[in-house]
Amino acid sequence: MSGLEMQSNGSRFGRGARRAAMLAGALCLTMPLVGCLGYDGTINRGYMSADSGLNQVQPGMPAEKVLSTLGTPSTTSTVGGDAWYYISQRIERKFRFLNPSVTDQRVIAVYFNKQKKVERLANYGLEDGQVVDVLDRTTPTAGSEQNFLRQMLTGLLKFS
Repeated sequence: MSGLEMQSNGSRFGRGARRAAMLAGALCLTMPLVGCLGYDGTINRGYMSADSGLNQVQPGMPAEKVLSTLGTPSTTSTVGGDAWYYISQRIERKFRFLNPSVTDQRVIAVYFNKQKKVERLANYGLEDGQVVDVLDRTTPTAGSEQNFLRQMLTGLLKFS
């Protein structure tokens, strides 16, 4: 053969070239997975409470003392009383490319009376909440739903 000699087994490449091609193919297949190495998969957001700080908050404690014990709240109430909310969320996913799932969510609510003293403390978890679909993308209409043909026939009968 001119240019390339056929090996005795009938292939154009020698064993070394075939082994290098297989190694290169294996590297190309495993390289995308290297980004997943060392991935923790746990994301903590918001206020991470220490149980010792929560145990120190007692009814009758002034708001200033709560602020120094727990820190600045995530949000405060604006309607119907005075309350501070400390919100935290733990999100986990097995691999970087999978959708995350919320595994724990905590809302620590500190309710105050008119004298700005702690009235009660509540610890709400994921099981206490409701899922709210913010982007429903539907607009409810008043009245009953009618199909197009019924609307056309009703409109024609009104004019005759």
